[in-house]
Amino acid sequence: MPSREDVAYFGAGPAPLPTVVLEKGAEAFVNFENTGLSLAEISHRSQTANRILADTKAALASLLQIPDSHEILFMHGGGSAEFSAVVLNMVAVWVEKRRRKAETEFGGDEQKIHDTVKSELRDKLRLDYLVTGSWSLKASQEAANLLEPLGKGFVNVAVDSRQSNGGKFGTIPSEDTWNLTPSKSQGGQSSSFVYYCDNETVDGVEFPGLPKCLDQSSSDPDNELLVVADMSSNFLSRRVDVSKYAVIFGGAQKNIGITDVTLVIVRKDLLSSYPSSSFLHAVGVWSPPTILNWSVIAKNNSLYNTMPIFSIWIAGEVMRGLIATHGEKGLKGQEDLANQKAKVIYDVLDTYPDVYQVVPHRSVRSRMNICFRIRQGNAEQEKAFLEYAEAQLLQGLKGHRSVGGIRASNYNAVPLKNVQKLAAYLADFARKSKPASSADSS
Repeated sequence: MPSREDVAYFGAGPAPLPTVVLEKGAEAFVNFENTGLSLAEISHRSQTANRILADTKAALASLLQIPDSHEILFMHGGGSAEFSAVVLNMVAVWVEKRRRKAETEFGGDEQKIHDTVKSELRDKLRLDYLVTGSWSLKASQEAANLLEPLGKGFVNVAVDSRQSNGGKFGTIPSEDTWNLTPSKSQGGQSSSFVYYCDNETVDGVEFPGLPKCLDQSSSDPDNELLVVADMSSNFLSRRVDVSKYAVIFGGAQKNIGITDVTLVIVRKDLLSSYPSSSFLHAVGVWSPPTILNWSVIAKNNSLYNTMPIFSIWIAGEVMRGLIATHGEKGLKGQEDLANQKAKVIYDVLDTYPDVYQVVPHRSVRSRMNICFRIRQGNAEQEKAFLEYAEAQLLQGLKGHRSVGGIRASNYNAVPLKNVQKLAAYLADFARKSKPASSADSS
């Protein structure tokens, strides 16, 4: 039976965790800090639970250098739940901005305020999405579904990278081709927000950084660009200027911890910018369900309902481990390591182009999810590759079921020695691999 050290796991999520965290977690699951209770048993209202929340927040704030202008929330439902939460919360913020403006203009005339906001809602509400992979596509589809009772056309897909890549994801078109909703200064009305997925887990596409056209600020609320980013699969793998984002969210099960915790970082001023549920309903918009309402969750210190304290503690242990490992370098140290590990794998793939074909364009290759095909997607050779890899305890390499191929997920907890082991196997397989026959190719 193999030991944990024998196995090199590259699964896309749930992903590997540092062994030291798992060992401490095993103790905490049985008897946390000699209390005689499991960390899975303690009350989420207890002082211990509140301390764990505070410590985990502090560790995250330290790693990402989160400014006081932003709040950290722990939520349920993973990134998929945030697809809905983003729409319902940010549309509520958009409505409240217009309600306040109408109130200034019409004073206490509730009917005029209602009619004005309802008219603007139907004519001017736009949600911009950058669709560069499977997850941003799902997010845009969820937005369209939630707003369908109002009608069509509220979701503006500013870019769909499949259109410039033969119908498949694998590139990010030049920013000058994006069709973002014009701001007020550009003669438009600005979108409610601009949404993008920083790293596409399925397709192996990663933004090199915050797009330049989204890196702007304005003192005029009508010109303000509110950027929302799904960072589920590259969270804490590189430095991020949180101040430039309205919202960042990510599921924990990639780089942070185990399932059932979703981290949301949101600007505090947005949390106080919600209209009443009755007003939202009156103008034809659903109010955010309580469990997805960022304002409610923030007011309750992420403890509106029973949170998985054990999972939050695990996330905190992972974060504190990063702080201890990299010291003053902080996330710069983890970013350098992630880049180094990704380079080791890509260098081998590029050395054998007849055998391996990296799926995304070189300019947007993910450091976290390295997706490739073998001999243009030859099914038999890809099956053999995976079987031989499993025999060498290289696990979790099968591509997502929707696209197939091979995917090596290079998350933070994957040690360099495991990456080097995979690289050696890639080189060995390539040297032994023979071109597929015409019969095999068909």
